[in-house]
Amino acid sequence: MFLALAEALQARDAFSGAHSLRVASLAGTVAERLGWDEARVTRLRIGALLHDIGKLAVPTRILRKTGPLTRPELEHIHYHPVAGARLVQTLAPARATLACALYHHERWDGGGYPLGRSGGRIPPEARLLAVVDAFDAMTFGRPFRRPLTVDAALAELDRCSGTQFEPAIVRAFVDAWDAGDVDLRRRAS
Repeated sequence: MFLALAEALQARDAFSGAHSLRVASLAGTVAERLGWDEARVTRLRIGALLHDIGKLAVPTRILRKTGPLTRPELEHIHYHPVAGARLVQTLAPARATLACALYHHERWDGGGYPLGRSGGRIPPEARLLAVVDAFDAMTFGRPFRRPLTVDAALAELDRCSGTQFEPAIVRAFVDAWDAGDVDLRRRAS
């Protein structure tokens, strides 16, 4: 059922569907490095697979737009975590899965959306997802921008550690990268 939802998102927006599959794999790798148990890693992978499912509620023209978004278009984008959480709650009510959908755009410093939560008030699954979601978004091209190099994306994670991202999770991600646990070629397939 979860893969069917991811495929529905892919059919509507190819980037978001492929992105969710890559993020699910990457999130599991980082969670394992953090020592999370197998059941928790599995719940995280499911949540990561569904984290952008709320984009099904965003008009296709907005998802595929190549230019800057207008304020109303940004409001649609900023609503997708809430829409996703509502959908996920009916299908997979596990707290971790719901947290991934609802809180993946929250920031460590409280500057994110949709609720403006900060630090430990953001569930750990969503804090981890924020890092891998951003890395994947930065390293894969989008209609409105070219991808960053891996080095540039890692530098951006480091720059945003402590503001946008939880420092311990950024460190675990970088450690996984340095150890060779993260392979862009494997993730892209």
